Amino acid sequence: MAAAVAAVSLLLFLSAQGAAPVLGFTRGDFPEDFVFGSATSAYQYEGAVAEDGRSPSIWDTFTHAGRMPDKSNGDIATDGYHKYKDDVKLVTDTNLEAYRFSISWSRLIPKGRGTVNPKGLEYYNNLIDELVRHGVQVHVMMYQLDLPQVLEDEYGGWLNPRIVEDFTAYADVCFKEFGDRVSYWTTLDEVNVAAVGSYDIGQIPPARCSDPFGVTKCTVGNSSVEPYIAAHNMLLAHASATRLYRAKYQAVQKGVVGINIYTMWPYPLTNSTADLEATQRFRDFYFGWIVEPLVFGDYPQAVKKNVGSRLPSFTKVQSEAIRGTLDFIGINHYYSFYVNDRPLEKGIRDFALDISAEYRGSRTDPPIGQHAPTSIPADPKGLQLLVEYLNKAYGNLPVYIQETGQKYIMDFTFHIFMCYFDHQYNKFMRLSRLCDQKW
Repeated sequence: MAAAVAAVSLLLFLSAQGAAPVLGFTRGDFPEDFVFGSATSAYQYEGAVAEDGRSPSIWDTFTHAGRMPDKSNGDIATDGYHKYKDDVKLVTDTNLEAYRFSISWSRLIPKGRGTVNPKGLEYYNNLIDELVRHGVQVHVMMYQLDLPQVLEDEYGGWLNPRIVEDFTAYADVCFKEFGDRVSYWTTLDEVNVAAVGSYDIGQIPPARCSDPFGVTKCTVGNSSVEPYIAAHNMLLAHASATRLYRAKYQAVQKGVVGINIYTMWPYPLTNSTADLEATQRFRDFYFGWIVEPLVFGDYPQAVKKNVGSRLPSFTKVQSEAIRGTLDFIGINHYYSFYVNDRPLEKGIRDFALDISAEYRGSRTDPPIGQHAPTSIPADPKGLQLLVEYLNKAYGNLPVYIQETGQKYIMDFTFHIFMCYFDHQYNKFMRLSRLCDQKW
């Protein structure tokens, strides 16, 4: 399977042995290189935001301003900074095979560039060593939406091309210090969400948007332009870091570097030509916008056509430099949509309007607004179709399923929980067998 489809972020609450009598299969039903694991993100996990030299990130600024609906923050989070050994034990006790964590740029390099924080370096070395000692495969996410606030203040973060140099230098530190034990690197998490959520609808930091598109009250931003600028710089930063790794480290460390996108599988609402074309546009905007430049060197034609002059362009040199800079595609998948065509609006548009489509959680639901609700049922079939599409569209690149799952209220029954896993794992088995044949 070329170490391809890997469920490296599927959080299992049961051991492989314990699952067998209920679900009807065991670990042995999956290929050896199909990896089950769990994942955390630094701001949601570590806590200790003011300890040992860590500087504030944009998430600290956002939450301390009371921007979260429940007024929560990550000051303590799950206290992973102090309790990581307990959590590694949980990983091994549940027979998980891999663990993906993200590095806090603010903890490792508090000023965003320059001097490395020895305490931050010590923490991540200790975490990696603990995982290796327990035989857990290490996956590292270098950036999970938590830019050092100092870089946001200094030059506007991802809106400024200067970020490419700083991110590359940060990645260099990660490769140099951890690459002897880390073989799986993801540069950036959910690039499409980072661009749209941060710079279009203003739902996550740095919370920039403009009327009438923001879901929160933003004081600065331009929803029509900034998401495309931010994503453009993220793609350049990813490509720069990947080229550095290939030139300086890959021959010895023998690792791989990919990027992560947030995904939903789109079904056409009807079989009309208009809805079929709208469904492909949806794929072009949500997947192709991020992946195609890194595979082919340019944005999809549908994105270029609908966004027009608001979309930054790659120079010939940039296009050549970013092309082919993916070793794998990481995906987060939770649900699917039904898509129908809608006329391309004239006047000011944002990302959602640029797609020129409406989408809904079921055929009978009303169209969804600017951000997806959390109550749409999981769709294992959609996950299967998604992986097959990505593999076919982007030249047999390995696809890592880095997050998937189903949201339940706290009093859900074990029966419902097991039914979800039964359906989901059957799709994983079908995917793994398909990959053995095709990839």
